Amino acid sequence: MSEHNEMFESGRAPEPVGLYPHARRVGNLLFLSGVGPRQRGTDDIPGVELGPDGDIRSYDIEAQCHSVFGNVRAILEEAGSDWNRLVDVTVFLTNMKDDFATYNRVYAEYFADNRPCRTTVEINALPTPIAIELKCIATI
Repeated sequence: MSEHNEMFESGRAPEPVGLYPHARRVGNLLFLSGVGPRQRGTDDIPGVELGPDGDIRSYDIEAQCHSVFGNVRAILEEAGSDWNRLVDVTVFLTNMKDDFATYNRVYAEYFADNRPCRTTVEINALPTPIAIELKCIATI
């Protein structure tokens, strides 16, 4: 592929759970696939306790927020962009009522200097037992 249409795989972010790259550059834009809080090399999710059936028994949304923001930062940096180049963020939460206030507070810590456009949506579930996922667009 040419440098104007290039796929990126991060060595620091969690392995994709499907057939997609961590990010794809088109021109001077970098599109990130959905990024969750899972850590690379493990299926463990920060702050999540699963029951024997694999259902979520309890979770810590603050721990997940910190982890997902760290994963986004790693992908951006490895693809040649950075946190301050984020221009659009879509956030998927599985429990808006209980988690929005905490997520919004942690988000404000990370985005105090760079304020990309943001959309927050509640969804029924995500492909893995996580409570938050981000979809991002940045410049490069």
